[in-house]
Parts: sequence; structure tokens; C-alpha cells
Amino acid sequence: MTVLVTGSRGRVASTLLELLHTAGIEARAASKDPEALSPPPGVGTVRCDLADPATFDTALDGVGSVFLYAEASHAGTFTERARAAGVDHVVLLSSSSVLAPDAEENRIAALHLTAERALDAASASGAFEVTHLRPGAFAANALQWARPLRAGHGPALPVPGAYGDPIHERDIAEAAFAVLTEPRLRGTAHHLTGPESLTFVEQLAILAEVTGRPAPHTVTTPARWKESDTAFLPEGLADALLSYWSAYDGHPTPLTRTVEELTGHPARTFAAWAGDHKETFLA
Repeated sequence: MTVLVTGSRGRVASTLLELLHTAGIEARAASKDPEALSPPPGVGTVRCDLADPATFDTALDGVGSVFLYAEASHAGTFTERARAAGVDHVVLLSSSSVLAPDAEENRIAALHLTAERALDAASASGAFEVTHLRPGAFAANALQWARPLRAGHGPALPVPGAYGDPIHERDIAEAAFAVLTEPRLRGTAHHLTGPESLTFVEQLAILAEVTGRPAPHTVTTPARWKESDTAFLPEGLADALLSYWSAYDGHPTPLTRTVEELTGHPARTFAAWAGDHKETFLA
């Protein structure tokens, strides 16, 4: 049976497609804009907009497993259509934010919780198995610093001392591949982190070492940061990020060895991620 990979323009999903293709597992690349996809040779594409239920049935036709990005608006409908299509396993790319005590009030966590609960309800009824992947901070979030670093002034940070657990997108993809292909790993939740808890300032220092260029930053207020990012980030999500950063300002984030347990190798360091994306910061 085919594995449907939603959000195939994303870094995690596109890497997962490569892994499935290399392993000889039939996969289907899904996106709301499939014409923009460049999947491995022989991998089919389909339109699947997780905000548009009219696209679900065609995308799910003949599918046995799904790698699903968390989209709260129609999570219940997607679950119903997956059940009707005969899907037997869904791997949800959730977030470790759901583990926080204030998850119900945190906009980012609440969105992921909605998707998790819709799938868990289907799993409890015997519709299909569900596996949740809950990564912490994506190392790729640092890509937003590339433009200001190339300009020489670096990013403006509202909480420069906030710790994160940056995880390489390939580690998330390899974890997804493991749970999609190894039955014993199904049906549970996996908290994924990178191998180090690092502040934003420490991440910038690593980028400076890897690129051989200065990686400065300025400090801004939360209000000014929100104002500058409103064009890219809704206010509720901005508030959720500020709350998270404030909670870990000067306090290292907890780490897990789940990547190693799932994939058989330690999670890649932030320095390794920086080396893989070095040219983006130098272009």
C-alpha cells in the first residue's frame, strides 16, 4: 500500500520521500501546490490541501499509511476520510509544545492538540493506528537569521538567552521513516529533540564558527519583535513563542534520546545542521 506524505514541499516531508523511495516503498507526494513539487523519479504527486476537505478523497485513494502535518481546522474531517479510505496507520508531525502544563492555552500547542485528539479518537474506535512525533525546536528555524546575517547586522532577538533543543530535519524524517516501516514502533508518542540544549546566542556562535563569519545580534523588546513579525506570524502564535522563550530564558530544555532509539544513531548536532546549510548563510 502507498504512503501518502502530506506537506511535501517541507524539509521533513521531502526528506522522508527520499528515504521511502530509496527503500523501494511506494509513496505519493502531496501538497496544496503539487506543480511546485520535485519528488524523486517515479514518485507520483497529488493535490492535498489540509485546509480544503474537497481534496482529501483523491489524495487518500489506495493509501495505507499517512505522514500528516498537523492542521487543526479540518483534522476531524481528514480522520473520517482516512478511515473511509481504509488507511491503517497515521504518523502525525505534532509538537513537544503539547507536553507543556499550559498546552490548552498556548496557541501553538492547542493547534497540535486538536489534531492529536481527532486522530486519537479514531484510533480508540479501532479505525487505524496513530503515532505522534513530537519534535521540539527545528534547527531550520535558524534559517530566518540568514538574511540579516548576510547583511552584517544579525537578527533582533527578544529573548536571546532562551534555550532550545534544535533538531535536524533529517532526524525527524528518519524517525518518521522508522515508525512508518517498523510495526513495533507504532501506536505511541515520541518526544524528539536534538542532542544539545542551546541558547539563541550559542546557536549564533556555532554559525559563526561554521561559516567563518561574524554572527552578531541585537536585543529588541517583545513588543517591537511582534510588530516586525506581524506580516509573517499571527499575533496568537507570536505570543505563544514569546511565552515559550520566556519559560526557558536561562533554563535549559529537557533532552531525550528518542532519535537514537528510533533511528539507531545519535541526533545530529546543531553544528552538523549548520554545516549542511552553510551556503545559505554565505550566499
